[in-house]
Amino acid sequence: MKILVTGAAGFIGFTTAKQLLERGETVVGLDNFNDYYEVSLKEARAAILDNYDNFSMRRIDLADRSAMDSLFAKEKFDRVVHLAAQAGVRYSIENPHSYICSNIVGTLHVLEGCRHHDVEHLVYASSSSVYGANTTMPFSTTQNVDHPLALYGATKKANELMAHTYSSLYGLPTTGLRFFTVYGPFGRPDMALFMFTRNIIEGKPIDVFNYGNHKRDFTYIDDIVEGVIRTMDTVATPNEQWDPANPDPGTSRAPYRIYNIGNQQPVELMDYIAAIEKCLGKTAEKNLLPLQPGDVPDTWADTEDLAADVGYQPSTPIEVGVKKFIEWYLEFYEDELMQSA
Repeated sequence: MKILVTGAAGFIGFTTAKQLLERGETVVGLDNFNDYYEVSLKEARAAILDNYDNFSMRRIDLADRSAMDSLFAKEKFDRVVHLAAQAGVRYSIENPHSYICSNIVGTLHVLEGCRHHDVEHLVYASSSSVYGANTTMPFSTTQNVDHPLALYGATKKANELMAHTYSSLYGLPTTGLRFFTVYGPFGRPDMALFMFTRNIIEGKPIDVFNYGNHKRDFTYIDDIVEGVIRTMDTVATPNEQWDPANPDPGTSRAPYRIYNIGNQQPVELMDYIAAIEKCLGKTAEKNLLPLQPGDVPDTWADTEDLAADVGYQPSTPIEVGVKKFIEWYLEFYEDELMQSA
């Protein structure tokens, strides 16, 4: 197959593209290489992908309609894995316009490309952030998600609604994946694991919000990518038992699916920090702070429907995943760490 992976220089997009390349697919990556975080990390990911003969990168902004139209018309993709987005819950509070451009307008251009060029299946990134003010655990795709707490979550809910209209109007099979706190090698520098590791190594305090009372369904990158690829291979179909009088939000009469991808085992933030401290052999100085605007105290994914439909089963415990990240971090930043020593 020829597969478009948007956000291919990003954390999840890079790892997904790499797995698809290793199983022999032809992959076209798309990324705008913006400076939301250090571009050098994105360039390093892209350089690894460029080593594959069956890969090519397109430096395109999702919001560029003409460039997106041309890309789809030229390449004739079989399937699309849409992982590009303006990320970050807290950043959305101060920079809302970038989320509308990337996550709403950009996703529209992806949907239009799929619609007009006979793409067999669109898989796209949603987020656990859509659950917003929900407190019933574990979070399930059967729950109402009409109360987001930040614009980032609102744009991801909008993406799900947009996808459903395209599935319903044009018969485009779409699958949305609500990711739960992804971590691992080549992760994003704005995520907790990256920031905690860097600060602990440098002897700086770490900011621990909600006074450390968070629980998160931390999910290792390889488990996430397995779920992404399994759903890409399983084209969404209509739910013949869907009842409009009692509608299931995760399915439809249209070829539309929504799934959670998480580890199904929420971990106390303090335990997560302890795993980092153990791997580094250093104790963190903790700056305990109140809950941030837009944050939720806890997340926990119900993934039973994903397991039933595609056989998804996460297998990486926190201790193993954190260790792999720190081994990568120490190697990737070896020169920088030696200079600062």
